[in-house]
Amino acid sequence: MKRIGLLSDTHNCWDDRYEKYFAGCDEIWHAGDMGSYGIAQRLNEIAFLRAVYGNCDGSDVRLMYDETSRFKVEDAEILMKHIGGTPGHYDRSIGMQLSMNTPGLFVCGHSHILKIQYDTTLGMLYINPGAAGLQGWQKVRTLVRFSIDGNRFRDLEVIELEHSDSHVHILDD
Repeated sequence: MKRIGLLSDTHNCWDDRYEKYFAGCDEIWHAGDMGSYGIAQRLNEIAFLRAVYGNCDGSDVRLMYDETSRFKVEDAEILMKHIGGTPGHYDRSIGMQLSMNTPGLFVCGHSHILKIQYDTTLGMLYINPGAAGLQGWQKVRTLVRFSIDGNRFRDLEVIELEHSDSHVHILDD
């Protein structure tokens, strides 16, 4: 069994609570719009990092990560892309790939809206962890944690980060 920490849309915002909530995770996944490679470096100090770049990421992040990532953890196949849409309304850049080669889990970001749903049409779990950073209109910053046991997703938790200046730093790269 693997424990996963998931976030998206940090937009160069580091929150010290990432360390607290992702301690004990085997992997951390970032679904794009990191804002800087410094975010990746800090997350990778907590646990092994998998990531994709987002539309707001610069060349430093784009050189290190792909736009789309398909990988396997335990027996589960995962597909991650920053701009992905929602079940029934997937972005045209990923819709065909989802329907032709459906993973067990599709992870995306971009909307800054937390959404976790089982897509009954494609037979897969969909997770958008919302936004963990300060940029954007969202009122609540969110992280997600869960476990992968074989090909099953278990123990899913949503963590809401209250706005607090004492925990938040904008990284200068």
